[in-house]
Amino acid sequence: MIETSDEVTPVYPAATVILMRDAPTGPEVLLVQRSTAVRHMGGQWVFPGGRVDPADITVPGDDYRSAVNAAIRETQEEAGLVITEDQLEYLSHWTTPEGAKKRFSTWFFLAVLEDDQEVQVDGGEIALHRWVSPATALAEIDDPDNPFNLMPPTFVSLVDLASHLDCNAARCVVRERQAMIYAPNMVFIDGGICFLYEGDAGYASGDEQATGPRHRTYMVNQKLQYICELN
Repeated sequence: MIETSDEVTPVYPAATVILMRDAPTGPEVLLVQRSTAVRHMGGQWVFPGGRVDPADITVPGDDYRSAVNAAIRETQEEAGLVITEDQLEYLSHWTTPEGAKKRFSTWFFLAVLEDDQEVQVDGGEIALHRWVSPATALAEIDDPDNPFNLMPPTFVSLVDLASHLDCNAARCVVRERQAMIYAPNMVFIDGGICFLYEGDAGYASGDEQATGPRHRTYMVNQKLQYICELN
């Protein structure tokens, strides 16, 4: 669940990498589980990533370049995998909504792995890892007997990638389109939260009941539903 705060909180730059590989049953993505001892999102399954460090800022003022550097570094630190800038495709950008206790401005990248590197988590901040098809992960979070749960950015990214038959198809689609920008308007509703995104009829007003196109994620009773009616 999203931790909220009434105080004005800073927004930290960050980067996340969705590592994808081809498998006999179709493309898989790498999810890592944060240790339950970690205060922020402890126990959550996420993609590798983290805050931009001072050492990542090689060109002052170039936030994208800093995010690329952070993406490469975090992938090695959290998953033991070496990737290059050429492998990164800019998928989306997420800003944690106002009202959240911790806020990040996060670049999401897709990176296709085409070698036999083995994932090695550090056993500290990251406890476990798994390769899983997006469709399987989405099916699991709908299982009421399964404790597997995700935060909206991870969930929406899996929905975005679930329809691709192989890694190259996913990479080509991401490369040829503009990155999606998500700056959610967080609205509390009965049983949970509705995150309104740009293009939703209620985005500007915060009116979850507004008539018109829907572009939103519902997080209700720990279950997620993404609706996108954009052309």
